[in-house]
Amino acid sequence: MDVSSDDGNVRLPSLRGRLSPEDVNMDLTMCGLLVQRATELARLYEECGNWNDVEERWFRERLSNRSTRGSSRKIYRVLTSRFKNAPSELPNPTDLPAVLDACATTRDTAQVLYLYLAADDALVRYVVHEYARRIEADHSDAFDFSDETLASILDRLKYDDGTSFDYADSTTERWCEGFRSVMREIDALEDQQAVVGAPPSLGDVPLLVSMGYSYEAGGEEWFDSPTGLLYLFQPTGRWDELYDRVAGTDAWEFVELHGELQLRPTDETYSWVDRKGGE
Repeated sequence: MDVSSDDGNVRLPSLRGRLSPEDVNMDLTMCGLLVQRATELARLYEECGNWNDVEERWFRERLSNRSTRGSSRKIYRVLTSRFKNAPSELPNPTDLPAVLDACATTRDTAQVLYLYLAADDALVRYVVHEYARRIEADHSDAFDFSDETLASILDRLKYDDGTSFDYADSTTERWCEGFRSVMREIDALEDQQAVVGAPPSLGDVPLLVSMGYSYEAGGEEWFDSPTGLLYLFQPTGRWDELYDRVAGTDAWEFVELHGELQLRPTDETYSWVDRKGGE
């Protein structure tokens, strides 16, 4: 079913000039997706219901026992920030363990957690926007995640006060490696040596989450700018296939509104999540 826009415009805007220097940090240099630890934190939050108890148990049970306590606290801060600041358009962190339990592969889990990273980390989000724009415009370097290409994108970052991105080269290089590590985990890069990748395949759960994110974040014309699909680097040529695929689940359907077929959740956007076995 063809529901894509035919206006030819790039749909995801650049964030240049929209971020303040205070929005940007280099947390990715010390903490990537860390899928296992992030999953453990999500489960603790579901059990405890508040972050104070989560923090106490996190350190008491030595879930971070391979790090020094100082390093462990930094990692805890970064990972919990992604859940504490999760936008309402993504599944509530309380429901996240059920979402992750439904994932078929580690890649699927990483793709879900990646959406929380991109929503929380302004610098990651800026770079993701720039790559999504290149993918939509069919640029030849659309999946080039080399230091050179990443650095060129970072160098063009201008803040809302007119200043520019300014970090030491060594810090920037570590950040670029951190970004590539995330790209490997979501399957946009094939292996440790690769710096040029391709659009990742989406499992059923990342597809449902990315579609829900797109629907909740995008307003009436969300399918012309599906945020979740763009963040997961899905080119426009795949959108119709993904829309048809999600419509084949019980969670989504095509409905006729005002004489046009539109894609909508069959119930609440994330009602498909099996919360505590359906309780």
